[in-house]
Amino acid sequence: MFDATAPGLMFRSLAAASALTLLSSCADAPAQKPAAAPQPQVSQSAAKAPAASAVAPVVMPAISFSAWRDGFRREALASGIDAATFDRAFAGVTPDPSVITADRSQPEFTRPVWEYLEGAISPYRVRKGQALLAEHAATLDGIEQRFGVNRETLVAIWGMESSFGQFMGDKSVIRSLATLAYEGRRPAFAHAQLLAALEIIQHGDIQPSGMLGSWAGAMGQTQFIPTTYNSHAVDFDGDGRRDIWNSSADALASAAHYLQASGWRMGQPAALQVQLPQGFDYAQADADIRKPLEQWQAMGVQTGPQASGLAGESAYLLLPAGHRGPAFLVLDNFRAILKYNNSSSYALAVSLLGERFDGRGELVGSWPRDERPLSRSERVELQESLAAAGYSPGAADGIIGANTRKAIRGFQQRLGWPADGFPTQKLLENLRQR
Repeated sequence: MFDATAPGLMFRSLAAASALTLLSSCADAPAQKPAAAPQPQVSQSAAKAPAASAVAPVVMPAISFSAWRDGFRREALASGIDAATFDRAFAGVTPDPSVITADRSQPEFTRPVWEYLEGAISPYRVRKGQALLAEHAATLDGIEQRFGVNRETLVAIWGMESSFGQFMGDKSVIRSLATLAYEGRRPAFAHAQLLAALEIIQHGDIQPSGMLGSWAGAMGQTQFIPTTYNSHAVDFDGDGRRDIWNSSADALASAAHYLQASGWRMGQPAALQVQLPQGFDYAQADADIRKPLEQWQAMGVQTGPQASGLAGESAYLLLPAGHRGPAFLVLDNFRAILKYNNSSSYALAVSLLGERFDGRGELVGSWPRDERPLSRSERVELQESLAAAGYSPGAADGIIGANTRKAIRGFQQRLGWPADGFPTQKLLENLRQR
């Protein structure tokens, strides 16, 4: 999960730097956690392609790992880690080349957002979540009372992060973080996480052998990184340890604590499915354009009965598949989920999955299933072409962020198209012809 308070973004941003984004309003593909809950990312057709990913060669630093470890040991001891804890945690630890390979992977293809959501909100996950809501009702009562976070959202995050505790990752967190801190490409963040992981071990919450997670260092049933664990993990079952690996009560309460700190508002929806009127100005679909619901309604946006009681609340318009797909007004709780994982597709999945647990969450609109998403190299080409056409999409990195969307809107307006900021094959072809 993302820690907005950690330096340089949360640790799954370390993974997300090498993951692609689905084509929605912010960093759109859920951050990559290959060893945790299955997250639909790569399309079946892409998986068969010989060039499905580009991986930079793994080159270790000139300094030896043992020399780096000795230097890090001195720093850890100076920061308050005792020698016995350090030596126990680092016993037998060597660099893991598979972690570096995973960190540097550049998947070429991703599934469209509708396929991602279909996988995230599968019938199995809905049924399993409903059963766990009933099984853990008493615990969830207490968590709601203490933290003011809706149980359906917590169970949805539980399902998304680790398939309800079934897939938490099997890599040593110490080894993964030590590898990422040592190999030198982006060491500062991993360095801070490694110190935090040693603090967890020294506190006695988990033994080094039990501190397992994804290759990126996300841990437990809620996939916390170590700094987020230290600031938000909770001992809810009262056994004296904050155990997000083996205690579902601790894991759910810890997620609730994080969402509470992120501004969660009990009882309010994260996203409202809406219907847009004919002739709507799709350039209004921008995360920077927030309006009270009454203003959206005055513009002809049909919000439905779920908006009852939300007068005065502000929201922005999300078009995860452009103007041809479903539309959502997203509120403050959506932004709280984004702090957990800075992906609009992830936040939308959590919102819809939580609603499906009580029979809601069915999509009203239809997806443009004939639209093939741009590959990473095509998105890079799109950005380069927009820049050549006089727009300012930002770095040609294949990530469709705010600057790229603004550039797309400008070009769409020039063409007289709906200016939804959504990258398409048709848009790229038009740029190629110019």
